[in-house]
Amino acid sequence: MTRSFKTLWARFLFRDKGILPTPRLLLGLLAVSIVLIAAGAIGLSWLWIVAVDGAYILASLVDLLSSPKKKQLWMERMIDEELERGLSVEGKIKVGNRSDKGAVFKLVDDFPESFERPFPLKGIIDPHSEQVTSFTFKAHHRGDYSLEGIYIRYRSKFGLWEKQMKAGLQDHIRVLPDMTESRQYLLDAQQFLLYEGVKQKKRKLGSGEFSKIRSYVVGDDLRKINWRQTAKLQELMTNEYEPEHGKYVTILIDCGRMMGVELDKGNRLERSLEAALAVATAALKNGDYVSLLAFSKEVKAFVPPAKGMAHFQTIIKEMYNLQVDDYESNYGAVFHYLQTMQKKRSFLLLFTDVNSFIYEDSPLFYLQRISKKHVFLMIGVLDEVTSSLTKEEPDTVEKAMVKSMAERHILLKKREMAKWERQGLQWVEAPEEQLAASSVSLYVQMLNRGLI
Repeated sequence: MTRSFKTLWARFLFRDKGILPTPRLLLGLLAVSIVLIAAGAIGLSWLWIVAVDGAYILASLVDLLSSPKKKQLWMERMIDEELERGLSVEGKIKVGNRSDKGAVFKLVDDFPESFERPFPLKGIIDPHSEQVTSFTFKAHHRGDYSLEGIYIRYRSKFGLWEKQMKAGLQDHIRVLPDMTESRQYLLDAQQFLLYEGVKQKKRKLGSGEFSKIRSYVVGDDLRKINWRQTAKLQELMTNEYEPEHGKYVTILIDCGRMMGVELDKGNRLERSLEAALAVATAALKNGDYVSLLAFSKEVKAFVPPAKGMAHFQTIIKEMYNLQVDDYESNYGAVFHYLQTMQKKRSFLLLFTDVNSFIYEDSPLFYLQRISKKHVFLMIGVLDEVTSSLTKEEPDTVEKAMVKSMAERHILLKKREMAKWERQGLQWVEAPEEQLAASSVSLYVQMLNRGLI
């Protein structure tokens, strides 16, 4: 493909500046040519045929004078600098016309191919006016993206020729993880206090900080009745306690190779990030100190512990661009780094692929040392493919072999889980759609039991 042909082809694909014939012009030229060729068959000179076609094309150039000049059009992009992965967002593009001629336009914005976008957008702009065109788009991958410009084609009411131009508009978009679970927790925390369908148990009697004295209701523990206040008010009053504030919560996010396994919505890392944000929201709202550590072969990001909802933005800025690496995670290095950075007792919540720990004994040595000072919990996404294989009917030899291997893997996982629990370590697997709710529920459970 020659360079000149590449340039011409780029213009037809909304690139650079140029003037293009429209299908209306080409169809008109074809119709005139057919009539003239038919006339030539009965004796009309070919010179006349070429002359008439040339006159038609020259007459069509008048259409170019009926459309605005390129310098008389301007554009403005109106979009948010931050958006969340997988959520539809509205954007707007304003087109202005400084000339006394109207135009019919269609435009394409310089969005990455990973975005779901509705281009080209079409519209009509009157003389000396502005036209705002709205559209919705969606980003399927987190990260930083740059938008270089907007490409527009416009024509007059005759529509024989189209002018093409590019407006150099520099904008940056930052795609964050989906924070739907975090917003839902702030709106209704009670829905997160269920784990595997069982309501969380109450805290140990008298544990936690004293919150308030309230009227006794049926079902309250009789041992929590405040008899002095009851005698004053001549009404049963009870003490209410809440978990102590100011605990330390450290969230560990594995970015190794196995976290890139695709799920129904995103991959394991995407789901883990969303769940980690939900836990961070719950802990910060409760007044706890939250820190975050992301790792794979080495430590990728570390956010020191702090409290307050303003710290949530710091966590977002550090973790929104985390990506899956192509190599295995080095658990020994990250646990050693954690021991040097986190001196105070804290609740360690590790989001990872639990299958990696079934066939490796080395991480258990480091975790045994960490569990002497910290409370450790590992959580991962349930392997629903393996679970579904154990439920299939073995009507063929091949299915029977696959089912037996799946059951063997699950039995091995249960045996290893029991081995870890005997060492005082816990791991949990949850379905991908319940990972965030289960993580928050486990955090609240640890608070209620007074383990943190």
